Amino acid sequence: MSEQTTTAQATTDQARPTFKGVIPYLMVRGAADAIEFYKRALGAEELGPRIPAGESDPRLMHAYLKVNGSDIFLSDEFPEYGQSLGEGPKGVTLHLAVDDADRWYNRAMEAGCTVEMEIADQFWGDRYGAVRDPFGHSWSFGSPLKQ
Repeated sequence: MSEQTTTAQATTDQARPTFKGVIPYLMVRGAADAIEFYKRALGAEELGPRIPAGESDPRLMHAYLKVNGSDIFLSDEFPEYGQSLGEGPKGVTLHLAVDDADRWYNRAMEAGCTVEMEIADQFWGDRYGAVRDPFGHSWSFGSPLKQ
């Protein structure tokens, strides 16, 4: 039995979670590396099997992560099917409402993110900062200012 068939069968055999709400589906170049990065930078948990594109294709068609209690799906880009990043992801920031924005921000920076907005106290009442990950996605972290 091929790895792809085994993975597909494992997916079928497992109880499928019930999803609701909006689930970001990130497209990256290098999904397997991105998963490992998100584990380090964001404390991501990998919850589902990695579904490969094929036996001789190292790209991933689908992966399922949980970050800060929220679901995130992830795949490699597939330009041959019209799924291309072009110059990279633009126009979206994934915001994490967290207990300690400094801790989340610093962990992401230590893992290799770059600054989009330095973490600081903001006029709207949050401690807030934003980063860009090595795969081009923008993340922000916010927590209420401590009294």
